[in-house]
Amino acid sequence: MKVSFHKALLQKRFPLAISRGVHGDSYNVFVRVEKEGIIGWGESAPGRNEGAQNPEQVISELQRLVETNINDKSISEIEYISRELKTSPCSYAGLDIALWDWKAKKANMPLHDLLGLPLPKSKTSVTLGIMSPESAKDRIPLLFDGSSAKYLKVKLGSPEGIDADKNMYNQVLESIKPYNISLRVDANGGWDTEKAKHMIEWLSKRECDYVEQPLAEGKEKDLKTLYENRLLPIFVDESCRFSQNIIEYSEWVDGVNLKLMKSGGITEGLRVLSTAKAYGLETMIGCMSESSISISAAASISGHIDHIDLDSHYNLKPDPASGAKMINGVTMPRIAPGHGAFLTNENQT
Repeated sequence: MKVSFHKALLQKRFPLAISRGVHGDSYNVFVRVEKEGIIGWGESAPGRNEGAQNPEQVISELQRLVETNINDKSISEIEYISRELKTSPCSYAGLDIALWDWKAKKANMPLHDLLGLPLPKSKTSVTLGIMSPESAKDRIPLLFDGSSAKYLKVKLGSPEGIDADKNMYNQVLESIKPYNISLRVDANGGWDTEKAKHMIEWLSKRECDYVEQPLAEGKEKDLKTLYENRLLPIFVDESCRFSQNIIEYSEWVDGVNLKLMKSGGITEGLRVLSTAKAYGLETMIGCMSESSISISAAASISGHIDHIDLDSHYNLKPDPASGAKMINGVTMPRIAPGHGAFLTNENQT
């Protein structure tokens, strides 16, 4: 097995502001696995909270893993070795995605078929970062004119406080009137318990479907206070990295948000989904700063997921890869062996 790495710049149409800061252009690492004349593609999006702060760290960790001679080992065996080596989840995600892509191509099957999953049917959200009401008014037509998207995820948890959140959200309500759009909110842990309780009640009267990550990661015990007498469903994102996390708060949330970069790829991602279902929770799948390669992998496992947030590749100029596209509001993988995506220019640094 030959494993190579390609660093590529992801340039964004619009920087994304969340409660913890602003995310602009970034470098991702694309992983190419070649064996028996078959090529599998994966992608790693570095992230401090996901264990690797830059592409150089991703490549270093994956090279160390590859040097353990993974050539004849199964995907589950390679994942076990990666955990023994303490490979960061966002780094391993790139290799795991590539291995599954290769495996499905070897079987000459689309990845969703190999896994026994249907194609996705839930329409994706597109994302609106924290911004002024005036900026929101200008941005919404750019997101929805000519688009088949039907859901908007509004980022709240503004460092300027809940009055700023309310002003922005009220403008969003006004600006979406020409479109047939449903709203959901993600605070990215930007509220304390009292503010979260107040905002959930306030949003429940203003056409909001659910609230995601109202409290900061590490404050999971306080979810119990919010869950009692809640007026909107509560999902967790940053608080859900691995399947075992779900056990800690399963009685205090309505659903969990899976991200391949948090969990380390498809292998653990499938465990997250099965664990959530076992505890009777709804499921969501989201993304970070990712191209259509990892988005295609995520779309390939989205057939039974309740809520979809696979939109980061729509915010690229251009996408360095070719893969999943929006079809009637659904982020749909290309129907081909594997997850259907590939890096369009391998001559990256």
